[in-house]
This record gives sequence, C-alpha cells and structure tokens, in this order.
Amino acid sequence: MKSEYDFSKGVRGKFFQPNAELRLPIYLDADVQRYLTERAADKGVPLGEMVNGLLKREIQIIESVK
Repeated sequence: MKSEYDFSKGVRGKFFQPNAELRLPIYLDADVQRYLTERAADKGVPLGEMVNGLLKREIQIIESVK
C-alpha cells in the first residue's frame, strides 16, 4: 500500500446512484439449497421466487402470533 495517494483528479459522487437498490447475498446451507432447488425445479419457478414466497409466509405466521 502506498504511503500517500493522489485524489486531486477524483470526482466526488461519480458512481453514486440515488435510486440504486442494495441486494444482499444470502448463503444457504448446501443441503437446504439442494432441496429448495429441486422443489423449485419441480414447480417450474425460479429458486429466488420460491425462497421469497417461503419467507413471506413465515413472516405472516410470525406476525399473526404477536
């Protein structure tokens, strides 16, 4: 690493996008991913869509018992 960096030609906010959406990576255990991937393929839906549906139902259950 250099002891000093030259930012004199830098442009503040050059890559800033106010409407950018932050999408966090989610890491599933291998056995969970394999199972869900197989079930999604059986139903003909994308894995992400299936996982989101399962999580939304789980949230509804949690909220209903509060």
